[in-house]
Amino acid sequence: MNDFVQINYNNIEENKEYNKIVHTVIKKCFEEEGLDKLKIYVNIILTNPEQIRKINKEYRNIDKETDCLSFPMFEKEEIEELVKQKENVTLDILGDIVVSITKVHEQAEEYNHSFERELAYMIVHGFYHLMGYDHMEEKEKNVMREKEENILQNLNITR
Repeated sequence: MNDFVQINYNNIEENKEYNKIVHTVIKKCFEEEGLDKLKIYVNIILTNPEQIRKINKEYRNIDKETDCLSFPMFEKEEIEELVKQKENVTLDILGDIVVSITKVHEQAEEYNHSFERELAYMIVHGFYHLMGYDHMEEKEKNVMREKEENILQNLNITR
């Protein structure tokens, strides 16, 4: 079985529940987008508000905590080409997703849904940023949201 994800904990305790959610969601994302036959993976960093704020300031020059950051290694067109090639792709990283677990807890409560749903959403959201999707324009946002909701529905992770 291909392991599509590497999980790192940055200033928070490792948690089996988090690991299970992340692995399940990333596996479904890879299957849905045709990446499951490639030798490629996602690096997930689970952290706290102070650490994500530092990362946001260092890499985006925004001195503010946030819920999720994504750092893609490929352009959307490059990923499409990798999927077409299938074989001849060497092991590589699709990108990094950084998630503030504290924010996940806060937002789950704020939006009145489960922690599992909020963490799953953050991972799916970050994944689609790595895939080259964005939500700055309404048309792009609709495409991205549809893809995100499709993954969550297929996993039966509801609000």
